[in-house]
Amino acid sequence: MTRQPKSVQRLFVDQPLSADKVVTLTDNAAHYLRNVLRANIDDAVLVFNGRDGEWHAHVKAIDKRMVTLVTAQRARAQTTQADIWLLVAPVKRARLDYLAQKATEMGVTRLVPVLTQRTQGGTVNLDRLRANAREAAEQCGILSVPEIMPAARLDAVLQDWDAARALVFCDETAQTGMGIADTHTGLRPPLAVLIGPEGGFAPEERDGLLALAPTLRLSLGPRILRTDTAVVAALALLQWLGGDWQAGADES
Repeated sequence: MTRQPKSVQRLFVDQPLSADKVVTLTDNAAHYLRNVLRANIDDAVLVFNGRDGEWHAHVKAIDKRMVTLVTAQRARAQTTQADIWLLVAPVKRARLDYLAQKATEMGVTRLVPVLTQRTQGGTVNLDRLRANAREAAEQCGILSVPEIMPAARLDAVLQDWDAARALVFCDETAQTGMGIADTHTGLRPPLAVLIGPEGGFAPEERDGLLALAPTLRLSLGPRILRTDTAVVAALALLQWLGGDWQAGADES
């Protein structure tokens, strides 16, 4: 009996994609296809790179060092996301993994770990963050993966801030009940949302943020939220108010 090729999941590849393109996978990607999914010759794969859309491909060759794919036709054109950055104080590793996954699902275009005076998280592993973002995009049908930036001090990030990008500052001291939709209904990307450490911002950090224009204070309600919960809540508000959750969001 002839073996029927099996369908293999979506895969992010950091290579240009077009019709009849040979894509060579090594390291983790090759290991995943060869040893975890136990892919065979002619198995189907969907590949994307965050730039050229999503492409049908199949496994052309497998050996101990690499897996070779060949693309066919494009399955989906690249979509355009609302330009929203996430600046967030690092937390412990497991919750940072979750945070990177949810930020990807929520459509963040750039993730910046920011170090504040009261940051308590451990070392930021950029490779691990990027892997979590890629895996979230693969599993959720997303065509874009956020740019993961090296950790930087908050004051350094804000020093040369582009005034064209409004900074939504999640402030636990802001007035509860006066949400962003009440006072900033015209807010549109490019945007950034800043989530501080669970110990809150130092007074001088808050003063500096409030002096920066354009900075908008946002209350996330009467309860103290953990950092990873606050990320999802704030991004949901921004996407609903001025992001790509709006009807008629552009696609390229």
